[in-house]
Amino acid sequence: MIIALLAIYYLSASSRRENFYDRLTNRVWNISRLLFNTPGYNADRIRRIERNNPFRMHDEKIIVIDFNNEIIYSSDETGEIELRNDIIERVRLSEKVRYRQAPYEVLGVLYVTDLHRFVVIAAATDTEGLSYLNKLRLIMLIACLVSLIMFFMAGWVYSGRALKPISDVIEQVEDISITSLNLRIPGGNETDEIGRLAKTFNRMLERLEKSFSMQKDFIANASHELRTPLTSINGQLEVLVMKDRTSGEYKTALISVLDDIRSLIDLSNRLLLIARTRAEGPINITKKIRIDEILWQAREEISKFKTDYYINISIDDSLTDSDQMMVTGDEYLIKVAVSNIIDNACKYSPNKTVNINLLQSGRFIEIIFEDKGIGIPENDLQKVFEPFYRAENAHSIEGSGIGLPLVSQIINNHNGTIEIKSDKGQGTEVIIKLPQTS
Repeated sequence: MIIALLAIYYLSASSRRENFYDRLTNRVWNISRLLFNTPGYNADRIRRIERNNPFRMHDEKIIVIDFNNEIIYSSDETGEIELRNDIIERVRLSEKVRYRQAPYEVLGVLYVTDLHRFVVIAAATDTEGLSYLNKLRLIMLIACLVSLIMFFMAGWVYSGRALKPISDVIEQVEDISITSLNLRIPGGNETDEIGRLAKTFNRMLERLEKSFSMQKDFIANASHELRTPLTSINGQLEVLVMKDRTSGEYKTALISVLDDIRSLIDLSNRLLLIARTRAEGPINITKKIRIDEILWQAREEISKFKTDYYINISIDDSLTDSDQMMVTGDEYLIKVAVSNIIDNACKYSPNKTVNINLLQSGRFIEIIFEDKGIGIPENDLQKVFEPFYRAENAHSIEGSGIGLPLVSQIINNHNGTIEIKSDKGQGTEVIIKLPQTS
């Protein structure tokens, strides 16, 4: 606004100056024509006529100088206009010269006749124009101050309104704590920045709420699962020390306690492993491993302890080269994932049998685990990857409910996918896809 006002003032001053010099130029030509082109006119008579001329400019003074620098006409009776030789020579060379001799604005013009060249010096004061500029300057100053006050007030009001959504978001965020993660921030208009910020923050709150809820459930379920074998061990030992027992009874009790301890160790290891895989996230391991060797090793290790398990492995004819069965990852973690699936398939199948098919699917190695067990009800399929969750038809079979969540986390960390297809009472099919090594 200040730049615009300065531009207006500059243009107005320039226009005033040009208009003033145009009027002064006209006065020069009029006097010159009267002096040189009108018969019978002399300098004294022209001075008398010009004193009463209504078109005469304020405090006008005109001086005509011949080629000998002699004054042949002058209305400057008091001699206020200084006649400098350098200015006169500049007029003869440039034909027109403008300069200021306070309080006058002076114009020097070269007037040429048939025989002579005259220098005409005209001066006047533009009181009307300067008064107009002074008024304009005052008006602009007042307008600037008033506008700045109005801008400040309007900016205060509108910035307050514009920042109010942010203030509301801050107040609402301050009310959210770990015990009130269910609270959400009103999104308002989701097309502007504040709305998108609120929407993004609400999505973050949803993830935090889900994470805290899972953590709470995990701790509660883990505590329950750990308490069960510990309670069993404690009860058996208390019964054992109540009175003297035979060596056979001690041995039987110790074997039962040992089974509970093994179960407790296995559960602890699984809990530590699932915590580790969740903390690590997607891995960046460059070690290449053969997936078929992992399957054979898992089969061999499981068969040592579960002699009644039948594990059948078949490799598709499309996998003719060992390089086609190479994947990148952690050998131990992938073996844990495969072993858990095999153990579940055999454990929940009456015939204790699992069929494993290894084949190629585009850029992925696909492993299909198929059994004819009890299956998983449809309404439980979406929840089997939640820690400690067990399907309704699996409660009668020993288990902790952390095998599939662990498998899912390991496969996801290896940039793979896991899918389960199952019909209750018909069996289950687990499909794992791992990216081939490029």
